[in-house]
Amino acid sequence: MAPLVAPPLCGSEAEAAVMEQEAAPGAEERTGRLRRSGHPGRSGPDINHTHRDVSGGWLRPTVFGAMDGLVSNLGLVAGVAGSSASSQTIAVSGLAGLVAGAFSMAAGEYTSVASQRELVQAELEVERGELRRHPEEEVRELAAVYESRGVERRLAMEVARQLHRDPEQALETHAREELGVDPSGLPSPMVAAVSSFLSFSAGAILPVLPYLVGATSLWYAVVLALAGLFACGAVVARVTARQWWFSGLRQLALGAAAAAVTYGLGVAFGTAVG
Repeated sequence: MAPLVAPPLCGSEAEAAVMEQEAAPGAEERTGRLRRSGHPGRSGPDINHTHRDVSGGWLRPTVFGAMDGLVSNLGLVAGVAGSSASSQTIAVSGLAGLVAGAFSMAAGEYTSVASQRELVQAELEVERGELRRHPEEEVRELAAVYESRGVERRLAMEVARQLHRDPEQALETHAREELGVDPSGLPSPMVAAVSSFLSFSAGAILPVLPYLVGATSLWYAVVLALAGLFACGAVVARVTARQWWFSGLRQLALGAAAAAVTYGLGVAFGTAVG
């Protein structure tokens, strides 16, 4: 037996359905929240209500790329220094680690983002075909999503039908509801690769920098790298809402532990090989 499909509402019926929704229990509280948040089309005082970008936006991959460079190259420099290598050898090793790590990060990020983008685009084509072949089923599917969120059935069907009047709008809505992606906001593999390369390089250069200007002691590299790690951790606190000093000290401690371990291994291997 074919499922029952609610007939489309005319303008007056749709308006009546909206009024019925607003008259339902709890609707006044919901409407109040909408008004307080400055919902368009509602009267009432406008109050700015904003949240942090919980995804971290551009800040998260940039800072974490720099921290990867700092920790990995500090560990490399400390390990080579622990083997009693010359300053020139340490500097060359650090620069080689910087280039290798940066290219590795860029290649991995490019492949990851490109693969994700291709998968999303393939799924969008599948959805586009479904919208073309089975428009009524897709309307009911979208209406069911809104109904599951508390929208009255007739109003959910009307909203779904209106969204389906524009094929691109329908595709975008289904992509957000079913795939959880925004077709117009897919990340760029090239941008991801370049940003990873640059941020990793910026972090990885700090442990090498003292040796490039003539330093002969590992302590200069350690102090500079740990200061960079503390700064990165403090910046990350903008995303995590932690105390800046806590986040900074945590990252400093992790970097110091990595350097201590690799330095110890360098001493052991240097002694054994020597």
